[in-house]
Amino acid sequence: MEEQVTQAKVAGKVGITKSYVNKIVRNREQIIIRTFLAIREELGYDVRLTYERRENAK
Repeated sequence: MEEQVTQAKVAGKVGITKSYVNKIVRNREQIIIRTFLAIREELGYDVRLTYERRENAK
């Protein structure tokens, strides 16, 4: 992870297993939003979502 924090430490703080964190990092597991938000909070990141209309939208 970018912040030099171990997967085990993030897992412990967020309340999930380190193997689950590893699956997420390696893109083998779809992450649920609650877990994603908890991990980004632990690492000190904010999330920005934007919605843009597709060019081919009706």
